[in-house]
Amino acid sequence: MPHLTDSLDVGGVTLPNRLYRAPLLEHAGNGPDAVDTLIADLEPAAAAGAGLVCQGATIVRGEGGCAAPGMTRVHDPEFVADLSRLTDAIHDHGGRIAIQLEHGGLRSMETWHAGYRDRNPDVRQLAVSDPPRPLRLLDRLGFLAYDAHVLSTAECHELAADFGRAAAAAVDAGYDLIHVAGANMGIVHQFASPFYNRRDDEFGDPARFFEVLLAAIRDRTGDIPVMTKVPAETEAPPGIGAALSAADCVRLCQRLEAAGYDALVPVNGSVFWDMSIIRGAFPGRSWRDERFREGYVDAFGSRPRAALVAAANWAESLVYTRETAWNADLCQRVRNRVDVPVFCEGGIRDRPTIEGLLGEEDDHGRAVATDAAADAVGMARPFYAEPGLPARLLAEADARVVCEDCNNCVVPQAAGESGVCRTPSVLERAGELRKAGAYERGE
Repeated sequence: MPHLTDSLDVGGVTLPNRLYRAPLLEHAGNGPDAVDTLIADLEPAAAAGAGLVCQGATIVRGEGGCAAPGMTRVHDPEFVADLSRLTDAIHDHGGRIAIQLEHGGLRSMETWHAGYRDRNPDVRQLAVSDPPRPLRLLDRLGFLAYDAHVLSTAECHELAADFGRAAAAAVDAGYDLIHVAGANMGIVHQFASPFYNRRDDEFGDPARFFEVLLAAIRDRTGDIPVMTKVPAETEAPPGIGAALSAADCVRLCQRLEAAGYDALVPVNGSVFWDMSIIRGAFPGRSWRDERFREGYVDAFGSRPRAALVAAANWAESLVYTRETAWNADLCQRVRNRVDVPVFCEGGIRDRPTIEGLLGEEDDHGRAVATDAAADAVGMARPFYAEPGLPARLLAEADARVVCEDCNNCVVPQAAGESGVCRTPSVLERAGELRKAGAYERGE
């Protein structure tokens, strides 16, 4: 059997194969149609055979903390209970589902979204420490707005408890795993980062909030498997100050394994919310699309400011160019130092690359551990164009996604638009494959 189709045990939960749909922004919100929206977005991946489907970042508190418009909150147990319809749909196809728990901290909309700030003047950012000097400069220039509330030691414990309460409600709703959003500049990442964290209490230790958060989940859920992203800030601009190196990330992963995390997702990134997270081409089509113009003005405050953000986005696209499997080297370094499963995502676009990441096989069909970068491999943005992508990847040895990494699916999310593919050539190719039955799961 191809290694991709082998099962994988994660903390006592068996994934039917090593392919997963990585977390994406679903824009489902919490309205009356929220659960139906999540089912429509996530069930196709399970129906097509994905071993694990990850629901994108969901906020553990009822106010603040959203990094983008339309994020779902899971502070309300009654709402979370209705998510059992989603977990049942995934399980009906033999898949497993994780919920990614998040709070944006200084990355939240109350920092960068002008319209949201105007409509919610009393919402302050939660901060690990006072905002770093480069961010305060952007505040003075008017691009961001900080009125941060630095968490006390007791409030750090209470925030961890909110993650625990959200996890307990999710377990009751049938989720198989808890996925902590520990990277991409959310507040958990901010606790780990020397750029953000200058505390002198117990939470000055970069691993401490991860540990307390895990304990809060375990206290309320028992032995539910818990995985987390783990950041390296290798793409931070030079001269920006202290940042997490790849070696720091490896050491942090070792601490988190010792603390009891069941799987780790190491990712390279920056200290800013920039194209280091997505990479690829400048999304010029979306910036020029008049349908989103008013949404950009609402988000960034004016047409000139929206234009400046677009210009910065263009410059970032020159720095963070498209790379294949850009987290592979980091994942391999981590995998050689820990015994829990390592998940790899970021720029993975074809079946041969997946098989290479999972490791060459010996004459008995076993993975050669020293060559392997990961135990499971995920994709995210390609699912916007191909919701049933796993059917092709699992069936075709040379399958490649139709996604062109143009990023035109991403930018409109700042304007509150759903994450969908909007590139005609990509949609045309996906349509051809659909007509040919490529997304029908083989028995």
